[in-house]
Amino acid sequence: MADVKPDPESAGAAATDAADAAADERAAKRAKREQQQAQPQHKLDAKHEDGIAKQEDEQQQQHADEEDDERIPLPLSTTRSAVKRGHECPYLDTILRQNLDFDFEKCCSVSLSPINVYVCLVCGKYFQGRGLATHAYTHSLETSHHMFMKLDNGKVYCLPDNYEVVDRSLDDIRAVLNPSFNQELVTRLDSEVSWVRALDGSEFMPGLVGLNNMRANDYANAVLQALARVGPIRDFFLMPANYAGCRSLLVTRFGELMRKMWNARNFKGQVSPHEFMQAAMAASKRRFTIEQQSDPVEFWSWLLNSLHMDLTGGKPKRRSIITDTFQGELEVTTLAGTGKGAAATSKEDVVERVPFLLMGLELPPTPLFKDALEKNIIPQVPIFQLLAKFDGSTVSDDIRLGRRKFRVTRLPNFLALTFKRFTRNNFFTEKNPTLVTFPVKSLELRDALPVPNGPDGKPLPSKYDLIANVVHEGKAGQQTGGAPYKAHIQRSVEKTWYEVQDLVVLDVLPQMVALSEAYFQVYQCQQPQPLPGSSKPKQQQQQGKAVKPKPAAAAVKLG
Repeated sequence: MADVKPDPESAGAAATDAADAAADERAAKRAKREQQQAQPQHKLDAKHEDGIAKQEDEQQQQHADEEDDERIPLPLSTTRSAVKRGHECPYLDTILRQNLDFDFEKCCSVSLSPINVYVCLVCGKYFQGRGLATHAYTHSLETSHHMFMKLDNGKVYCLPDNYEVVDRSLDDIRAVLNPSFNQELVTRLDSEVSWVRALDGSEFMPGLVGLNNMRANDYANAVLQALARVGPIRDFFLMPANYAGCRSLLVTRFGELMRKMWNARNFKGQVSPHEFMQAAMAASKRRFTIEQQSDPVEFWSWLLNSLHMDLTGGKPKRRSIITDTFQGELEVTTLAGTGKGAAATSKEDVVERVPFLLMGLELPPTPLFKDALEKNIIPQVPIFQLLAKFDGSTVSDDIRLGRRKFRVTRLPNFLALTFKRFTRNNFFTEKNPTLVTFPVKSLELRDALPVPNGPDGKPLPSKYDLIANVVHEGKAGQQTGGAPYKAHIQRSVEKTWYEVQDLVVLDVLPQMVALSEAYFQVYQCQQPQPLPGSSKPKQQQQQGKAVKPKPAAAAVKLG
């Protein structure tokens, strides 16, 4: 049997097929292996995405926590200066001084709180606090107003950056916020003629500025203008150290008002007595208010008594600047068997020594007939005739107090007089239009009444100059509405008279002052009188009279 040899071509094809099969098998294994490897990678990617999402949630939570932390004031950054000079603050020139008004109650305009209050130096509104999330901080962000001053110490801050600004250009604002005087400035007030230009270009006189009539407080404005001309009262209240130990809000507000009226650095020529009137309403238990008209004479008496009692700690027998300035003394003799007091059952006349801060003068009755031209007759009476009531011999009749005689035993340095123009009953108020003729200079009391003698036996100085004259205009019915009261004020430094009615200040001739319907007047003695207790005139005992000295009181209105 013959041997068969293999075909070379068939053998090559078989070898190729075997190689292809092996390659396919390897490719399949590789694909399977790659598929198996791909599954864990997808799981890793999912886990990675979950980690990123979780990290983002944590970052959002942290951001929310940081926003909550902004409600708490954070400490100043170490990279930021706590104090900057004026040239370092870019907002210093945004201050608008014409919008600033420090005359009203210093409370936050949002929360109405008086604690930790700042004033925006751009718009003039009051806001509480300066920390994050406070009313001042919010205002600075909403309105781009960045300059704020703390009202209790005058420091200026820039918000919202919250750094203090120190610059000498801010001193004029502090001088308006809290005016201050030293002894040298006070001494020069009556020796130098001073006119000051306000921000709007108008000129005003320190000490003789207009007072705002908020509704019906013209009666108080007239009294305040008169008190501002009384030198000892003005000098005392311009220096807060004189009453630093007094905790009375009325005394504090009165002193602040006096300093504002005499401040030569005011931004405007007018002052609002709002804070003082708020204190007066509280102290008088709303007897004197802004909304209702009152009598300036009653307000004068109440104010002087209240200031005296507050300055002396409620002890009326003590001396104060009020008694040293206005208090005089009268000898009041009540005829025996008259009145309803001690004299009613006494067989002798009863004599009392009575201190006074105000003397009341009665006007003669109004004529009941008309003249030939059918016009009302307006009578005139000289002031010397009215002062004769205190000559020690003229008898005044009073059903309740009895028949009395008055004699001056001590004259005050400043004499306050009132003319009784109004008669009130249950139905209406009647005004007496009688004109009182009086000299505006050199009123010699010696021509109307006996003057007490000094320690040397010679009569004490008794020549007075008029410094303030309060006038009531119109009919009696106008007392309860409008602005019937105005004041004539003499500026002694230039010997010129001015008429002041609320915000209006005009110069006036002295002759017009003498022709006005005077209701209340303040005179200044040309030579100082001895203070009470320093040189008392000798008390004379009159035979047939029982002398009963009366202890000094805060104020007694005679008449």
